[in-house]
Amino acid sequence: MFEKKRLRHGAYFILPKSLNSILIHFLRPSPQMVSSISTLVLLLATISSVTAATANDNYTTLLSLNCNGTRAVNTQSFDVNFVDAMEIISQEIASSGFGMAESGENATDKAYGLGQCLNYLSNVDCRLCYSQSRVQLPLCLPSTSARVYLNGCFLRYGNYNFSEEAVDDLDSVACGSSGNVTEVGFRDGANGLIQNLTNGAYEDRDYYKEGNATISSDVKIYGVAQCWRSLNKSGCRDCLEKAREKIVGCFPASEGAALNAGCVVRYSMNPFYVASSASSGSSSATRRRALVATLSIIAAVLVIGAAILWGRRRPPTNGDSENPDGSSEILRLISESHLSFKYDDLRKATKDFDLGNKIGQGGYGSVYKGTLPDGREIAVKRLFINTTQWLDQFFNEVNLISQVQHKNLVKLLGCSVEGPESLLVYEYLCNTSLDRFLFEPLDLTLQSDSFRKKALDWGKRSDILVGTAEGLAYLHEASEVRIIHRDIKASNILLDERLKPKIADFGLARYFAEGQSHLSTGLAGTLGYMAPEYVVHGQLTEKADVYSYGILVLEVLTGKKSNSSVSSSTESQSLISQVWGHFNTKTLIQVLDLDLQDQCSEKEAINVFQVGLLCTQASPNLRPPMWKVVEMLTSKSKDLPLPTQPPFVNVKGVELRSSGSESSMKGSSSSKFPVSMNRMSLSIMQGR
Repeated sequence: MFEKKRLRHGAYFILPKSLNSILIHFLRPSPQMVSSISTLVLLLATISSVTAATANDNYTTLLSLNCNGTRAVNTQSFDVNFVDAMEIISQEIASSGFGMAESGENATDKAYGLGQCLNYLSNVDCRLCYSQSRVQLPLCLPSTSARVYLNGCFLRYGNYNFSEEAVDDLDSVACGSSGNVTEVGFRDGANGLIQNLTNGAYEDRDYYKEGNATISSDVKIYGVAQCWRSLNKSGCRDCLEKAREKIVGCFPASEGAALNAGCVVRYSMNPFYVASSASSGSSSATRRRALVATLSIIAAVLVIGAAILWGRRRPPTNGDSENPDGSSEILRLISESHLSFKYDDLRKATKDFDLGNKIGQGGYGSVYKGTLPDGREIAVKRLFINTTQWLDQFFNEVNLISQVQHKNLVKLLGCSVEGPESLLVYEYLCNTSLDRFLFEPLDLTLQSDSFRKKALDWGKRSDILVGTAEGLAYLHEASEVRIIHRDIKASNILLDERLKPKIADFGLARYFAEGQSHLSTGLAGTLGYMAPEYVVHGQLTEKADVYSYGILVLEVLTGKKSNSSVSSSTESQSLISQVWGHFNTKTLIQVLDLDLQDQCSEKEAINVFQVGLLCTQASPNLRPPMWKVVEMLTSKSKDLPLPTQPPFVNVKGVELRSSGSESSMKGSSSSKFPVSMNRMSLSIMQGR
């Protein structure tokens, strides 16, 4: 979604990727206008870069990525255990800067992990560095072991317990350009610095030592030595000694790093670390980064504002030469079709998009209730247009949902493409979304809230699960095009006046060509509902929807939201962990929503729980297709197969944290996963 432009002083300015294409798609300006706007961007960026000259955060720069050549025996199980271990490490990194984990019950597919940040990183920078290393490491799968070194952190996984290894055959050294330092005494000064650091680090409580040496009035050299906390003192000393022997081979290069299994030793003529005692300096750097971000946002706002003002004044043009992708022709066809609504009519219907009429929000837009002059009630989705994906998102939703018709899919009435923003018009469902009934805090003194609490009895919840399954089965098997929704969750299940479900929000949906087994696509969806194989490899099949549906089943039965169940559990367990534990101890009835007690037999409840667990199995091949799910939910006589263990059952402690992105992975590594609140939901998208 964004790209970095390198400016003077090594600073970066973040601006929308493919700016020219955005302008051409949206406003169709002349090349001169594009050039002027781009100049404005770079001018404002340069102003930002002057302030940020000393805030060049390069701790996420990749130093080395090493993968071994052995392939995992059971790749699917190993992938799941890898993800599980990485999530546990993520929690520990966030709290202490170091984490170890193991996941899996069988020796053949067990995954071990270890991660640590170097001591000079702040907590925020540490989590950002871990997030970047977490993106790099899966590139080695299905190798049985791999390690990645960034400038500020280290992350490793393997199929055996390597936590006490100080050195091994994959140890390496990375040197800068050789022979680029001419100062007399550099070699002696650098060697003395490395000697002091490696002799002192293993004596330190944190196995860490930093320092610098003055070579001349104009030349200074900086260095760091650090061992991982999993080693003992003797192991740390051995690791540092081996690292020292290797790194001296880099002299007289201006920088070098010895990358061992249990430690890192590094030197550079650039001050790559922030002295641990200079807390004020760290605070100042944080303020500088905040200022850069603020100026960047101001620059982007000015650019977009100038473009929009110019676009509104400029008369429309004809011809495809300025619109090579044919989008203007698609817009024209839509505007002339029965799907077209006038922008002013929709604006009036929603009372100028009054906040009092806002009934929801998704990853790509806000939804408002409206009333047309003929009395019809509608739901108007107001798409966000300040993203590079807005055009694709708009056409995707129009094209897909207009091709499918089913009683359990929200009906698209039309759209508006001629006004200052893009709008989608749907049938209005008076009871809004399922999450409003399941998860929103209730005020029992209000009649409406009291109704909501009692409305979802066992029969209604069963109908919602069956109807949602039927809608998905239609998308996967029976529609003209084979569609994967990618964002099945309670906030995207809307309820009509009889509380019958309809699947909504097709903005992230994708369709398969005939004969295609899977899609390799960017990561998109909502954290906590995405299947593990999709998270790891980005390979999308219908089984990703099946997994999300399984999570929905467990939420409907327990009345608990998956993403917030860790904090509400007395044992700090995720929802899927709680349900799996009770399944193994044959006490599933204990996690059934209290409002459903005595409304169904124990066998009925356990059967539906079992369907949810079958849908959330770690292996996608074991998950049933949605037509089979419908059959299992509606057939009372057949015995169900036993589910295998789902992923993430070992994640405990705090809520899962994002891996650095809803970048559109929008989300922060320091914030909890986005959850549905007040009928609003957040979806994520990340390029791979």
